[in-house]
Amino acid sequence: MDLIDIFQRLGLAIAIGAAVGVERHWRERDEPEGARIAGIRTFTLIGMTGGIAGLLDGVLTPGGVSGLIVASFLLAIAVVLLRFGLMEARAEGSFSATTVIAGITTFGLGALAVMGDMAVASAAGAAMVTLLASREFLHGAIRRLTWVELRSAVVLLAMGFVILPLIPADPYGPFGGVSPRSLVILVILLASISYVGYVAVRLIGGGRGDLVAGGVGGLVSSTATTLAMARHSLASANAAGPAAGAIAAGSVSLIRTALLMLALAPSLGERLLPGLLVAGALMLVIAFSLVARGGVTAEAELPGNPFELAQVVKMALLITVIAFIARAASQIFGDGGLYVVSALTALADVDAVSVTVAGMLPALSLDVATLAVGIAVAANMAAKVVYAGAAGSAGFTLRLGAASLIAVAAGLIVTFAAGHV
Repeated sequence: MDLIDIFQRLGLAIAIGAAVGVERHWRERDEPEGARIAGIRTFTLIGMTGGIAGLLDGVLTPGGVSGLIVASFLLAIAVVLLRFGLMEARAEGSFSATTVIAGITTFGLGALAVMGDMAVASAAGAAMVTLLASREFLHGAIRRLTWVELRSAVVLLAMGFVILPLIPADPYGPFGGVSPRSLVILVILLASISYVGYVAVRLIGGGRGDLVAGGVGGLVSSTATTLAMARHSLASANAAGPAAGAIAAGSVSLIRTALLMLALAPSLGERLLPGLLVAGALMLVIAFSLVARGGVTAEAELPGNPFELAQVVKMALLITVIAFIARAASQIFGDGGLYVVSALTALADVDAVSVTVAGMLPALSLDVATLAVGIAVAANMAAKVVYAGAAGSAGFTLRLGAASLIAVAAGLIVTFAAGHV
């Protein structure tokens, strides 16, 4: 390392310590001097000490870095922090080890900034400060989450890290078959998106308004959220609020589909992205305008936990069946068969069609894939308007229908203008 590189790395080590120290000092800012284990000065020095230990290890160790000097410094820092942490715990009756662990981690990141990858050290430091500053939010979230939701998270982790490696990757069955591992990966991806949306609804609360509840509920299921808002509109004096929630759910669903396509099939996602983003943005503007003109903000019933085992099995079966039917229809009846299957399936769920079409690439042409997903999106939006007419008020249905029509028209214009259809 040259002198400039050394100063940059040591500066990063000091900055990481200072950032952690600001958060720790701010949290205990009302404490008198000497009443806290470590504040901004101490944590800054810990980060600097980690950096200096890394420099000394590289300079004094024959043949390169061995880590012995860093380990010795780390042991000394840990002993000091544990000693003062124990004294504070006895004085205050506290059992928190956060400051001690944060100090040890700060030293380690300081050493990493000098001896290893600066980007990794910087990212880890930012993540640590964010985690430390989120104590109230995280504690409140844990208090509000139920065992059912935590169990769902455990199922998600088990599927991703325990079951997935054991699933075979080779495809089975006719018409190209279905890869069990790819299927499980897609189920985990879709269920993770839905679970994040569900948790957000639980943490934010429906009382924040139909607009927020509908927008976040759109991550879970825009169809289910639309039906919930439709039922809510019957009991509401003003249908503008529930309509804004349903329109926001549709907007989020369109944007989610665009991002999903980008993740699964980048070439297809790039074609669909402009039209879907324009349609989603227009629906979001309409939703905000409805609220601004006097839409109510009452609570609305939201979909249940999306990551229950039954829901996961249903999604897996749905994707499997749709994948088989779509491939069979495409090979037997040509592109027209795929379009019919896309339209009919999207009456219930657009994600299954999107995932299936993305999985058929590159055997399927981009033009056909773009049209198939476009048909599915338009059919799903039309179906939600029909469902709204059956379950909601006339004002709710008219507002949702108008917003959906404008969004579909704008999306088609943008897509045609780009020459993708």
